[in-house]
Parts: sequence; structure tokens; C-alpha cells
Amino acid sequence: MRPFVLNYALPAENSAVTIPYTYDSNLQLNVLPNGRPAISDRAVILATGTTTSTAGSQTHFDD
Repeated sequence: MRPFVLNYALPAENSAVTIPYTYDSNLQLNVLPNGRPAISDRAVILATGTTTSTAGSQTHFDD
């Protein structure tokens, strides 16, 4: 029997957008190709936006 939710779930769409940073698990930050934290580049932040999480605190901003 097929689970109910699979009748309505849609596969993720492939995006043509390239994100200009990667996550560095050692620093626990998103970093630019030159090694600087992504949060330090205003143009990147304006273009990609930010996310917030309430896990562990009321307002935790993810880099």
C-alpha cells in the first residue's frame, strides 16, 4: 500500500541558480570561494537572503 502523502508529494525541481557560497563544517559558516564568511559580503546577502531558525533560541540567524 502506498503512503497517503506520496499521492501528493512533488519531486524537487532542479534549479538553475548557483549559490555563491559553500558550508564549511569546521567553521560552521557559509563561506565564499575566497574563504571569507558569506555574511561579510553584502551583495551576496542581498541576493540570497537569510534564513531564521527558532531551534534553541527565539531568533537564531543562520549565516
